[in-house]
Amino acid sequence: MDYEKYLKLIKNDFHSVVVASSDENGNPITCVIDMMLADSNGLYFLTAKGKDFYKRIKENPNISLTGFKGKDTLSSQSITLKGEVKEIGKKFLDEIFTENPYMNEIYPTEESKRALSVFQIHKGSGEYFDLSSKPIFRESFSFGNIIGFNSIYFIKENCIGCGECLLVCPQNCISSKKIPYKIEQEHCLHCGNCKEVCPVRAVVKIKNESN
Repeated sequence: MDYEKYLKLIKNDFHSVVVASSDENGNPITCVIDMMLADSNGLYFLTAKGKDFYKRIKENPNISLTGFKGKDTLSSQSITLKGEVKEIGKKFLDEIFTENPYMNEIYPTEESKRALSVFQIHKGSGEYFDLSSKPIFRESFSFGNIIGFNSIYFIKENCIGCGECLLVCPQNCISSKKIPYKIEQEHCLHCGNCKEVCPVRAVVKIKNESN
């Protein structure tokens, strides 16, 4: 798992992502935010101090984001990330404007830039999902010295090798080379068909660690 690769993918390939934050009542609110920089320490974006978004993330630094690209569902790639932000002020502001020159059209003068403040997503966990590859591909990642968890389907030792799960797996991602069978997690859709048909309840949904 190369988390920096995925942080740079968010910045370069997805760039404009949907970010969810919480209002004063704990209700989720989404907005579209551009991810401006990425390095081994996290992701960086900016916002104006007068915006409601600024107020929300100052009061509650926990956010989630989703990026999506593709001309249709079968050519789509998406990435999700949940993490914590911290304000770093004017740090990297000049670099952000250099890397993202369109920002000079929005804030053309040094005086107008006074409203801006940079935030860093300094720790988090996420998942990349590629529906355009055959079979599909997914991978989890985390950064900032935290352990991420995601739900996966897992086949236990009491598997009897009956093959029922093989018949219903849409991605053919269950290996039957030995018993117990093994689910290839990087290709699993998480549809749950295998769990539904297993006659001995050998398939379970568990929390898996990603770090």
